[in-house]
Amino acid sequence: MLLPEAEADITDAIRWYDAQKRGLGRSFLDQLRSALDNVAHGPLRYQRVFGPTRRVLLRKFPYAVFYEIFALTIVVLACLHTARDPEDWQRRVLR
Repeated sequence: MLLPEAEADITDAIRWYDAQKRGLGRSFLDQLRSALDNVAHGPLRYQRVFGPTRRVLLRKFPYAVFYEIFALTIVVLACLHTARDPEDWQRRVLR
C-alpha cells in the first residue's frame, strides 16, 4: 500500500528523470518495482531507521523507500532522494 504522498514522490521522480533523458523514468520505475518486490518477499531484512520505519535503497538511483509493517500490510510512507532532509519522511510516520 502506498500513501498518497509516496505516490506523488514517485510520480515526481519519474517526471524529473524523464526530463533528463527519455526512458530514464522507466528505468527508475523498474528499479523501484524491484526494491518493492524485495521488501514484499522479506520486509524484516531491511534496517530500521526511525522507530518502526524501515528503509530500502534503490540500486541504480539515489533514492530510498521508507515503509512500515502493520500486521500483513506493508505501507510505503515515502520514496525520496537520499539527499533530502530526513524530516521530509519522518513527518509521515504512522504511529
